[in-house]
Amino acid sequence: MFTRRTFLKYTGGTVLTLFAVNRFGVPVAIAQIPGGSLDPGVVPKFQTPLLIPPVMPKAALFTQFGGKRVDYYEIALRQLSQQILPAGLPATTVWGYGAVAAGSKRGLRLHNAPSLTIEATWNTPVRVKWINDLKDAAGNFLPHLLPVDPTLHWANPPGSTAGRDTRPTFSSTPAPYTGPVPMITHVHGAVGVGDESDGYAEAWYLPDASNIPADFAREGSWYEFFAGKALAKFGETWGPGFATFQYPNTNRASTLWYHDHTLGMTRLNVYAGPAGFYLVRGGPAGDAAVLDTRSGTPALLPGPAPKANDKFPPNKSYYEIPVAIQDRSFNADGSLFYPDSRAFFDDIAGPFIPDSDISPLWNPEFFGNMLMVNGTTWPFHTVEQVRYRLRMLNGCQSRFLILDFNAIPGVEVWQIGNEGGFLAAPVNLSADHGNRLLMGLAERADLIVDFGQVPPGNYVLGNVGPDEPFSGGEPGDDFDMADPDTTGQVMQLRVVPAVAADPSTPPQFLQLPAITPLAAETFTRRLVLLEEMSAFFADAPAEALLGTLAGDPAEAPVAWSKHLWMEPVSENPALGATEAWELYNATGDAHPMHIHEVVFEVIDRQDIFVDEQAETVQLAPGSLPTPAEPWETGFKDTVIAYPGQVTRLRAQFNTPGQFVWHCHIVEHEDNEMMRPYRIGPHQPGQPG
Repeated sequence: MFTRRTFLKYTGGTVLTLFAVNRFGVPVAIAQIPGGSLDPGVVPKFQTPLLIPPVMPKAALFTQFGGKRVDYYEIALRQLSQQILPAGLPATTVWGYGAVAAGSKRGLRLHNAPSLTIEATWNTPVRVKWINDLKDAAGNFLPHLLPVDPTLHWANPPGSTAGRDTRPTFSSTPAPYTGPVPMITHVHGAVGVGDESDGYAEAWYLPDASNIPADFAREGSWYEFFAGKALAKFGETWGPGFATFQYPNTNRASTLWYHDHTLGMTRLNVYAGPAGFYLVRGGPAGDAAVLDTRSGTPALLPGPAPKANDKFPPNKSYYEIPVAIQDRSFNADGSLFYPDSRAFFDDIAGPFIPDSDISPLWNPEFFGNMLMVNGTTWPFHTVEQVRYRLRMLNGCQSRFLILDFNAIPGVEVWQIGNEGGFLAAPVNLSADHGNRLLMGLAERADLIVDFGQVPPGNYVLGNVGPDEPFSGGEPGDDFDMADPDTTGQVMQLRVVPAVAADPSTPPQFLQLPAITPLAAETFTRRLVLLEEMSAFFADAPAEALLGTLAGDPAEAPVAWSKHLWMEPVSENPALGATEAWELYNATGDAHPMHIHEVVFEVIDRQDIFVDEQAETVQLAPGSLPTPAEPWETGFKDTVIAYPGQVTRLRAQFNTPGQFVWHCHIVEHEDNEMMRPYRIGPHQPGQPG
C-alpha cells in the first residue's frame, strides 16, 4: 500500500514522477505528477556568476528623542523581470524589495530577488517604511503571480472589514483569488522589537491602488491598532499602502533575514521573491570580540563584505558573502511554477471544500526541481586559495538541505555561528561531521570555508538532503538523497591561486565571544506538533496543527489538545519570565520551529511514544535526553524538531505584546501550523 511516505523524485522529463519502494526494495514509478514545463535537465549549469547582494542604501540618518541615532530606510516591494535562469533562457517575473530613497547619490536603488542586504549596527535602531507597491504603471493593483487558495484561514481582503483574517465559507469550490496582494514584512530573528513592528500576520496591507473594490478590506485586523502604537512609540504615521517599523537591534551580532509574513499567503509571497539578508554587526559579541588564542589579541575574520555605496557591479573582491539557497521550478516561458491543484501532491482531484475537508490549491509540501542561489539557478563563484566567510541561509519552501563539501578536495569547513550569533566554540564540520552541514528551513550558518589546500579547479557544492519531507537520519541509509543531476547540486566553486597571503585567523585559533546562559526556567510549557488527516480521503493531510499538553508525559501518557489560529492565545509568558518550551513532535516529519521576538537555548531532545489512536504522547520508557548538537550552542531562533522526539528549549520573554510561533515549512505555516502568543497582559484596545 502506498502512503504519503512515498516520495517525489525528479526525472529528466518535464514531469515529476512519484515513486515508492516495492517489497523487494526496488523503486517503482506509480504516478506522474505535472511539474513546470521547463525540464531542469536542459537548463545549463554554472553559466552565471554568483550575485553577491549589495547593501541597501539608507534614506536618511537622524537623531530621535533621547539622542540615539536612527538609520532610516524607505523600501518598496515591486514587480520586476529578472534573469534567474541562464542567459539565453527567458527572464522570470518576480517580486523584490528595493530602496525608493537614498541619502547618497551612489545609493543603489535596485529591486531584486533576493533583495539588498540591510546592514544594521548593534543597539542602533533601524526604522523602515515598508511600502506595498504591487501596482502597474497606471496605478492599478497587480494580481498574484501564483495561485492563491481562498479556502484557507487567510488575509481574505474580499471578506471586507467584518470577514478579513478568517477562513471563509463557500457554497461551492471557489476559483483562485486574483485581487490585490496583501503584504507584511517580518525581520526573522529580530529580538526586542515591538509587536507593532514584528510583521504580525494579521497586520497586512494592500497597495494604494486606484482600482481596489470598495468593499475590500485594505488592511488586516491588527493594522490600525499597531499604527496607533507606532505613532505613540516613535512618532510615525502609517498610511495607505505602507507601514513604518522600528528595530532596536539588541541582538548579538548575527545573521537575520527579512521576508513577507502575510496570513495564509507566506508560501506564495516568499516564493514570488521578496526576501533579503539583515546583518547585525558590532557590540560586545561582534567580530571585534573574537580573539586569536595564539596571542590573545583580536582575531581577523575573512573580509571584506559588501559596503554601503560600493560600486555595482563590484570592482573589488569580497571574502564575506551571504548565500541564500532556495528551490524553484519554472515553466518553459521562464515564469515561476507553483502547483495550482492539490492533485500535484497526492492525485486528489476533488471534491474539495466545501464538499470535503481538502483545500483545492494548498499542497502540504512543495519541492522545487532546481536550486537557486542568491537569485540565479546553479551559479558559479570564483574563489582564491584562501579562507572565506559564508553566511548560509536555507530559504527553501519545504526542503531540508544537507550541504556536502566532499567533492571539494582539501577543503576545510568550520561553523562559527548560527541564528543567534557566534557559537560557544568553532565546530570543525570537515573533521568531525563528515564535511556536511544540515540546515532546516530558515536556519542560518556562519561558516569559514578554507580553500587554502584545494587544488585549482572547478568543484561543485553538493546537497544530499532528500527531495521529500525530512524525518532525520543519514543520507543514503534512511532516505534517498537529492537527485545528483539537479537538486543534488548547489553551485560551482572555481578555485584559483591566491593573489596575496591570507591575513585571516585560522578558525582553530578563534576564541569566540563568551555566551551568558539564561537563568533557569520558572515554568515549563508543553506543546505538540500535529498533522490533521482528511476525514474524506485516506492518508491525506488536510492541515498541520499545533497544540498543548495538559500534563507531564514523563509520568504517563498525556492527551493533546489541538488549537487553530483563530482560537484564543494559549501561550502567555509573563513579562520577563524564563520558560522551557517542550515541543513534542507527533507527526512523521521534522519541523523547523521558529519563535518570534526571542532567541532561545536548545536544551536537549528525548524519544517519545506517540499513540495516534488515543491522541496521547509520553516519554519513551528508558530513554535518556541527548544534548544539543555542537552547532546549536549559544542562541537560536529556529530549531529542528524531529519526529518521535521532544525538543526542549529555554527562552526569556522581555518585550510585551502579541507575537507568533510556527513551523517554517511555509506550506504548513499557511494552513494552521502557526499560533499567536502573547508576552504579558492583554493590551487595552487590542483586537480580539
